[in-house]
Amino acid sequence: MVAMPPQTSDRPLDLVLFGATGFTGGLTADYLARTAPAGLRWALAGRSLDKLERVRDRLVAVDGRLADLELVQADTTDDAALADLVGRTKVLVTTVGPYLTLGEPLLAACAEAGTDYVDLTGEPEFADRMYLAHHATAERTGARIVHACGFDSVPHDLGAMYTVQQLQAAGPVTVRGVVRASGMFSGGTFHSAVGVFSRARQSSEAARQRRRIEPRPEGRRSRAVAGKPRRDTALGLWLLPMPTIDPAVVARSGAALASYGPDFRYTHYAGTKTLRYAAAGALGVSAVAVAAQVRPVRNLLLGAIKQGEGPDESRREASWFTVDFVGEGGGRTVHTRVSGGDPGYGETAKMLAESALCLAFDDNPTTAGCVTTAQAMGENLMGRLVAAGITFEVVGV
Repeated sequence: MVAMPPQTSDRPLDLVLFGATGFTGGLTADYLARTAPAGLRWALAGRSLDKLERVRDRLVAVDGRLADLELVQADTTDDAALADLVGRTKVLVTTVGPYLTLGEPLLAACAEAGTDYVDLTGEPEFADRMYLAHHATAERTGARIVHACGFDSVPHDLGAMYTVQQLQAAGPVTVRGVVRASGMFSGGTFHSAVGVFSRARQSSEAARQRRRIEPRPEGRRSRAVAGKPRRDTALGLWLLPMPTIDPAVVARSGAALASYGPDFRYTHYAGTKTLRYAAAGALGVSAVAVAAQVRPVRNLLLGAIKQGEGPDESRREASWFTVDFVGEGGGRTVHTRVSGGDPGYGETAKMLAESALCLAFDDNPTTAGCVTTAQAMGENLMGRLVAAGITFEVVGV
């Protein structure tokens, strides 16, 4: 049985952002400074007080009231400091990755304290290992542990949910999601991706262990189905299967929510207009995956791109994303779309911040443990994102 979340209204902080001195963490802090509701009680946390002070100085230019924004010096190797930190807030937001290397201490502290937790991980092994180690504790304390609250995997998870809602099918449902985007990755994203590729065997083992113990819905099933490269005549795009965390997240939402029907299947692709771009993308991903298996080459790749860096503001402003969904069920087909601006940074910071605010303030379904965005926040988070400028629409039926 899922525990009722403990009463945390007497905690002095609504939200703590851990990692604001990094690239994406800094954008998240900027977003909160511009848009946070009046009276939000929040703080910045990290290892370097000097760097945190520089971030706060930047935020004061946005909102002079932030001159008194609390700064908390804490290191992920200091369990006592982390326990004190998470015990003072309703929600802990962390942008510090790679998560498999750096993420567990914060998550473990949140699970133990009954503190809600959100991150940006796109690392399947991290999500699976955290389920194995901390899901039961979080269920007991009422903590909601929500991974992948950025471009991985909010547009895909909520977009699939939105598509299922439009179909309103009583029987089996199939959905395919097709991603197109323009943008650049940061150093932190690249380091996480290389880490994932280098640990394919360990990741597969963690996934198998999770499948052995994770409960399945009674009388229903929900699956992520591997696709094959092909031409999609309905969308006019070439499709390339994407080896990301997104399909697993969507399938977990389908397992958790009865509204997805008795038999839900999801397939995830990248889409390009020409075969040439599809082939180039496949070769690029394959090359990085192969290089990541050889330690000297992997170290060379990681050394070439530093963490904490990313594209400048002009490049981010020119970036965009769309995720098209084609849902089929009950004799109907519906085409929906989620779209927005810079996927990796501007919109990711928005999604992360709104996820944290949604957990802190909205009347969400009663959940606990390791849960998805659709499962934990669903309609509330979608409404927040629409109000913040991300589009959910029906393109055709």
